[in-house]
Amino acid sequence: MVIVDMAARLATKPRIMTLDTGRLPAETYQMIEAVRERYGIAVEMVFPEAAEVESMVVRHGPNLFYQEVAKRMLCCNIRKVRPLDRKLRELKAWAVGLRRSQNESRDQVLKVDLDAKPVKISPLADWSREQVDDYICQNNVPLHPLYGRGYTSIGCDPCTRAVEAGESERAGRWWWEQDADKECGIHFTADGRAQRTVDVLLEEVLGSRRA
Repeated sequence: MVIVDMAARLATKPRIMTLDTGRLPAETYQMIEAVRERYGIAVEMVFPEAAEVESMVVRHGPNLFYQEVAKRMLCCNIRKVRPLDRKLRELKAWAVGLRRSQNESRDQVLKVDLDAKPVKISPLADWSREQVDDYICQNNVPLHPLYGRGYTSIGCDPCTRAVEAGESERAGRWWWEQDADKECGIHFTADGRAQRTVDVLLEEVLGSRRA
């Protein structure tokens, strides 16, 4: 929401988009309405292809993400990565809320990644959690209700949960996984071995859909 608030101050009717994976918590839809009410901006909803989701669920079940990391990444790919890739083809640049302090996999995040297509801007890359909280408080930015319940990262349900004291900000993501990168593939690519497995699973899903 900090990025949304900044964009609304810098531009009239900025384009704001979000991924509707089909498994978002109800509180996230409340935030989408809060953006409309507070800033007068209709959030652009980006959806996965229904046929791709159906093919994946028929083949692997609705809760495939619990089975293994590769199937969790497949779910992320179908519900998030592929829809976002389609949307990004419309854009020359986009801004995200990545911060280097969120976890080790993000400690090299660039503020402006000119090599990305489209150009990727991370205005908060060098911000701390405390700086984010201060900005929210000082500017009365609408706050997602789940943050008040101990969440530090919010995505799909049940793939995010509240974190315990002392845990990293990303610990609530895919909390049943041990020693796995807490990323979905939107911002970071999996290691080669995991990616090859995901590619095979993805081809099976898309192939069965085309058949």
